Amino acid sequence: MNRLENKVAIITGAARGMGAAHARLFVEEGAKVVIADILEEDGKKLAEELGENVIFVKLDVTNEANWKEAVAEAEKAFGPVDVLVNNAGITMNKPIEETTEEDYRRIININQVSVFLGIKSIIPSMKQVENGSIINISSINGLVGGAVGYTDSKFAVRGLTKSAALSLSKYGIRVNSVHPGVIETPMLMHGDAKEAIKEFSKHIPLQRVAKPEEVSKTVLFLASSDSSYSTGSEFVIDGGLTAQ
Repeated sequence: MNRLENKVAIITGAARGMGAAHARLFVEEGAKVVIADILEEDGKKLAEELGENVIFVKLDVTNEANWKEAVAEAEKAFGPVDVLVNNAGITMNKPIEETTEEDYRRIININQVSVFLGIKSIIPSMKQVENGSIINISSINGLVGGAVGYTDSKFAVRGLTKSAALSLSKYGIRVNSVHPGVIETPMLMHGDAKEAIKEFSKHIPLQRVAKPEEVSKTVLFLASSDSSYSTGSEFVIDGGLTAQ
């Protein structure tokens, strides 16, 4: 079943981890995908692996000029963009008294400002398609408290999603946010953190962390016409963690 047949999608932070899982599933479902990432080697390798309906574009998500270039590359290769997945992001776990202004501005720029720039940059292209969909990857820390900087940025993505949904509905563009809990990605499952995460998983109602592909299935739903009446909404994928 090709739920994204002939759809054109840009996925940021797609060279590896959760973004790569989204790209794989989108291609399986018939989409033409632009892997947009700052990790050039990984991104090119994945694009080559996924075939002729995928290209890699180097993108610094905090740079507006880069965004305009990425959208232009997508249109040149495949045509107007139907789907944007704002997936790129970083984590930070420092006490507030040890967080520098530089630290704070960096995570806000990458996790929050990038989403604003992505939405703004994609509008002219998406106006050309009938049913555009923008999917912003937030976090359960966009719903509940957590690390300073990271939580702040993810709450902001949730708010921006709602504002953009209201603003862009007149163009038939839907905007939704996805709020993953603990996901098994390279960014999280490394070094000593791996054992700590395994221990923490005992406190999750479903007793495990999620696979990236489990998030991808919700992202696919939001990219497809199956979610045609959903906009400005939050989709939580956390194994019941925030239900406690």
